[in-house]
Amino acid sequence: MLAKIATSALMGIEAFHVELEVDFARQGMPSFTMVGLAEGAVRESKERVFAALKNTGFKLPPARITVNLAPADMRKEGSAYDLPLAVGLLTGVEVLRQEQVQDFFLAGELSLNGELKPVSGILPLALKARTQGARGLIVPADNAQEAAVVKELSVYGAESLAQAVRFLLGEEVIPKAVCDLDELWKNRTKSILDFSEVKGQEHAKRAIEIAAAGNHNLLFLGPPGSGKTMLAKRLPSILPALEFEEALEVTKVYSVAGMLSKDQPLVVIRPFRSPHHTISDAGLIGGGHYPRPGEVSLAHRGVLFLDELPEFKKHVLEVLRQPLEDGVVTISRAAMSLTYPADLMLVAAMNPCPCGYLTDEQHQCTCSPQQIQRYRSRLSGPLLDRIDLHVEVPAVPYKELRRQRGSRDSATMLESIEQARALQYQRFRNSPLLTNSDLDGKWLNAFCPLGDAEHEFLGAAVQRLSLSARAYTRVLRIARTIADLEGRETLSADHLAEAINYRTLDRQAQTWT
Repeated sequence: MLAKIATSALMGIEAFHVELEVDFARQGMPSFTMVGLAEGAVRESKERVFAALKNTGFKLPPARITVNLAPADMRKEGSAYDLPLAVGLLTGVEVLRQEQVQDFFLAGELSLNGELKPVSGILPLALKARTQGARGLIVPADNAQEAAVVKELSVYGAESLAQAVRFLLGEEVIPKAVCDLDELWKNRTKSILDFSEVKGQEHAKRAIEIAAAGNHNLLFLGPPGSGKTMLAKRLPSILPALEFEEALEVTKVYSVAGMLSKDQPLVVIRPFRSPHHTISDAGLIGGGHYPRPGEVSLAHRGVLFLDELPEFKKHVLEVLRQPLEDGVVTISRAAMSLTYPADLMLVAAMNPCPCGYLTDEQHQCTCSPQQIQRYRSRLSGPLLDRIDLHVEVPAVPYKELRRQRGSRDSATMLESIEQARALQYQRFRNSPLLTNSDLDGKWLNAFCPLGDAEHEFLGAAVQRLSLSARAYTRVLRIARTIADLEGRETLSADHLAEAINYRTLDRQAQTWT
């Protein structure tokens, strides 16, 4: 008897259709063979499934069993094949009929007593099941809410193998899982941190507002205790809310990484990731024998905050170049090449020198020019070129600390940022761009027109500061965002001057040489 069960496997954050075929042959010695590029956890499923079937009350006759995972040339891994295999075996011995399981997609891990445990990657599987026109999707109960995010798909959450079998036989009704998306959006946790708590640092606040409005990368440069980390942690409070499609992209990454809880089936707030400086390149970018998402992908559509930037290993920072430029990260291995999304806003903080007090008027810097040069050389020119705004954050004077509140709160800043984003949305509606940080090539010329006077001003600045072509592009992008915050369509010399003012390290490099 040949049985066929539909399931899926992951390739990056996308799923592809897998057909699990089970063949029972009564001739020959009893055996069990699994083919189709099954990895360790998949091959081990035999032991879990046979124990679960026995402890659930099902008995398989002696037979020569062959299981094929098609397509056979695509790698499969994980424990989600337990439930499809168990149902396939029961269909092979005619406990279930093929028409009863036809067009159902199944996934789930089995415990030895037959209970169903949650697995990762259910959201991509649900999207693939809908694309394939599935009759329904049967998953562990703890995964049901996650799968139910996908509309126009019947999702059934089973507590055990026995319940799933009774449902397929028509002996028990499992209610369709329902995910109330409106309730999820309504119950989004608002940031308890507010920019009204930041005293002083108006220049840095302005830079943050520009960065958030155009999704630009940002670097804070200042002495210890000046408020760099404090400013960065309040950035999520002024970021526009996720659109549903963006939330779906982010949730797929977290689903594949196994970081979704059953109480939060959809990521509805922008991620804020802050890895420690001891992180490896694989932890930051993603990797492993079967590549998994790294911090840059977990920060997709959100913020990646790197505190004490020069303390990160140089080779770790260098792998950020491609994701910052392309918005995706491609991880290549001998057996495969996977692409994960990494459209993020990089925010970093660093001291101006090893002791930290080079720019602090209240403390004496003890570093030699050579030490300062070595310290800053940990950050390569190509990496700094990809950071749009370099902002000095000086120590806060005592008279500012005495103030009860900062000058602007997060709600006021968010309002102006959303207005600027609305202008960008209208401007880019007939293009593949989302924000000003995406401007490049012909789009840069089309949406950042300059007059003769502006060209002359910018040309002089580029020559004086020896700006690279990439830095020139960054200046135009920032100027475009500054104009959007003012509600103006044309760029002026004032916008360009302010944008150039945010290239602190480019200006300082001239004084070193």
